[in-house]
Amino acid sequence: MRIISGKYKGRRLNVPKKLPVRPTTDMAKEALFNILIHRFDFNDLSVLDLCSGTGNIAYEFSSRGAKNIVAVDKEFRCVKFIEQTASEFEMLIDAIKSDVFLFLERTPLTFDIVFADPPYAMPTEEFASIVQLIFDRKLLNSNGLVIIEHSKHTNLSNLENFDELKTYGGNCFSFFK
Repeated sequence: MRIISGKYKGRRLNVPKKLPVRPTTDMAKEALFNILIHRFDFNDLSVLDLCSGTGNIAYEFSSRGAKNIVAVDKEFRCVKFIEQTASEFEMLIDAIKSDVFLFLERTPLTFDIVFADPPYAMPTEEFASIVQLIFDRKLLNSNGLVIIEHSKHTNLSNLENFDELKTYGGNCFSFFK
């Protein structure tokens, strides 16, 4: 796993083998950020990375200039890894250990981009709950975007606020506005 672009372009991340994660592939991540670079000025972004795992997406946003990044994961070891890596790279990433649903119900913060990469085996209803909580709680700034990563076996196109689907190999990104 590596950082694709920005200040830390090419830096490899040495992820402990025992972390219960499935990082976004470099190919899918590069394609996603090629889309986002044309829609946003990264220097002004506030980003929420849900089910953050290794922090792969949070590091990419930080490397590209985003300064307000919150990474949420329920696994203590993932949060510790994100904190250590962010500190090593001198990135301003606030890593929080929390259940995603509890975090969304309680946070007073708002974001320009909310990215979520829950386990692919998560029931579709729970994917839908993430999206619904974000919009119901008004956690998205105007012109903001919610991006949910999922497998090709999950269909989120029937959810309210769905905008588009992009597929890269086995990785799918559903966009919500």
